[in-house]
Order: sequence, then C-alpha cells, then structure tokens
Amino acid sequence: MLRLLAHRDVRLFMAGQTLSLFGDTALFLALAIWAKTLTGSNGAAGLVFFFLALPALFSPLGGMLVDRVRRRPLMIVTDLVLGGVVLLLLFVHGRDQLWLLYTVTVFYGAGSLVFYSAQSALLRIMLQDDLLAEGNAALQTVREGLRLVGPLAGAGLFAAFGGGMVAIIDTATFGVSAVCLAFLHVKESQPVPMEQHFRTELLAGIRHVLDTTPLRDIVFGVAAALLVVGFTETLIFAVVGQGLHRSPSFIGVLSAIQGVGAIAGALTAAPVLRRIGDARLVGLGLGIFALGDAFLISSMLPVVLVGILIAGAGIPWAIVGFGTALQQRTPLNLQGRVYSAADTMVGVPQTLSIALGAALSTLVDYRILLVVMGLVVVACGLYLWTRPITPVPQVAEAAASA
Repeated sequence: MLRLLAHRDVRLFMAGQTLSLFGDTALFLALAIWAKTLTGSNGAAGLVFFFLALPALFSPLGGMLVDRVRRRPLMIVTDLVLGGVVLLLLFVHGRDQLWLLYTVTVFYGAGSLVFYSAQSALLRIMLQDDLLAEGNAALQTVREGLRLVGPLAGAGLFAAFGGGMVAIIDTATFGVSAVCLAFLHVKESQPVPMEQHFRTELLAGIRHVLDTTPLRDIVFGVAAALLVVGFTETLIFAVVGQGLHRSPSFIGVLSAIQGVGAIAGALTAAPVLRRIGDARLVGLGLGIFALGDAFLISSMLPVVLVGILIAGAGIPWAIVGFGTALQQRTPLNLQGRVYSAADTMVGVPQTLSIALGAALSTLVDYRILLVVMGLVVVACGLYLWTRPITPVPQVAEAAASA
C-alpha cells in the first residue's frame, strides 16, 4: 500500500474518488428510501436498484467509447454530466414524480458504467502490473469503508432535510472528482481508430472473454451467482421490516456494519490473490458472502449483524479478483470493451434477479429466498475454487505496442 501511495497521481486520484464514492453511497440508499417513503412499497424501493443496473444491457457501447477516446477526459465529462443530472431530483416532491426519480437512476447507472470502464483502463495505464491488485483493493477499501458513513449520512440527511439535500451534496462530490482528474499527470497514447466492421469491433470484448479460459470461468461463475444475488436489494427491506421490525432507515446501520467487514476483506484481498490466484479468490469471496447471508434468516439482531459483517468481508475478495483478472488478462487497447463486456455478462443476470426478487418478495417468504440464494452462490464459489491457477500472460503491453 505504501508503494501505491508513493505515486502523486494515485494520491490525487484516490482523494477525488473517495469524495465521489461518498456521494454515491449516500445517494443510492437515499433513492431507495425515497421510493419506499413515496409509495410504502418494498418492491418500489427494490426497483431503484433494478433501474440502476438496467443500463448494463448497453454496456458494450460504453466500452467501445472508452477504447476510442482518451480515458481521463471522458471521466471528467461523465462526472460533470452526472452532477447536472442528479440535480433533477430537486423536482421530486411526491409520488407523481416517482418516474423522474427512476429516470435519474437510469442515467446514473449509465454514467457509472462508462466511468468505471474508463477508470479500469486508466488504472491499467497508471499502475505497473504488480500494483494493480493493490490499486483495486485500495479503491475497494475506500468504497466499502464508506459504508460506515455514506449510507448513514444519506439516511440521516434524507430524514432531516429530504432527498434534495443528498442530491446537492452528491453533485458537489462529482465536481471534486472532475477537478482531481483534471490535475493528473497521466500521459495517454493516441486512441486506436476503428479498423474493422462496427459489429466486429463492438463484440471484440465478448470474444476476448470467451476465448480466454480464466476470464470465461470467472465471468460465468459470477454471472450465475448474480442470478440470485440481486434478490438482496429487495430482501434487505424485508429483513429489516419483517424480521427485525425496524424502519427502512435502519438499512443504513446494516450497511455500516457491512462496511466494517468489507474493510477487512479489501485490505487482505491483494496478498490472498497473489497466493491463490484470481479465480479462487473470487470463488472464496462468493462462499464467504453466502455464509454471511445465511445469518439473515434469523430475526435476532445480533445474529443478523454478524451475518452482515461476514458477508461484507467476502464482497471485496470477489470484486478485486474479478477486476484484476480483467485488467491483467486483457490487452490495453481492449480494456474498455472487455470491462464492459464482462459487466454486461454479469449485469444482465443481476438486473433480472433484482426484478425477480422484487416480484417474488410479494409471493414467497423472504427466508426461503435467502436459502435459495445461498445455495446457488455456494455452488458458484465451489466451481471457481476448483479452477486451476493460471499464470497471467504478459500480453497487454505487447498487444498495445503492436
């Protein structure tokens, strides 16, 4: 970590993203609570996360854009556009404006897809191979650590001042992120022009994932798990309301507890990855997440808190292993399209599972859905754990130079 923070650009980049991620974590929960407050429906709250994930269907187009322009300017423009879009939430005053809340959520999801695809590629340029895992783990540490304050701050600000205040603060954090990116000293090469048919270029990322066995295993394993993991976006409201008999704002407390576990997971992800490999790290992370979610079946608060803590520890291992595998096993000129292709391949199942979870939560006891989810996720984790450790080929720079 000290080697990572010795880089001036890394420190500046992390500062901007820390504030931006604070705005994200505060707003995401506030949006769900907002929808619940306007309608009184758990399903309406869960649909916030459905609309947030919906743009993943068009992620390959975003990846193609990332590979055709310089990544840093694209991230700055995305920050500024999203900051303006979020301010539209100031016009949401009642149930009749629920459509506007969902519309802003869709734009937020689309912008985030482009931004994080470009961010993954920019990190590949900024950092040496041996620092990529640390870079991803550092970002994940910040992201999950902010669960300690972001959701609580979002829920508190919403309760005290309404969603409009949360939107204003989030817009300000987008501005800070854009300024920090503008002062980076990263030198990007001229983007490679389109050389083949549009369809061929668009599908290049998917082909690379399918043709690279370790990436194919990881992406398919995670996609299968996310077919049910999306249930949690709605089930967490049932756990809090029906199981613990608390108000929706209590989800902020659970998010903070999850953040404590996630910090431990993120801080250990890079060294564990070097020992067991990316696929096994993802599999082990999924298994730990499933173990923690099994505790949510209980209606006893201490048991649920322990479960949230355990589940939080598994998430960073899966995310760091997934992201680092995409970066290290992909040529630089394909980074955007491969990231977006993988994001689509796991995002579509996640989107479907969020919608399915919102529907099933009105028909099936939430504890049954938690059991089903846990069994599927454990199976996916075991599959990835049995994959052989495959050395990372040194192809990225060679392909980029060619």
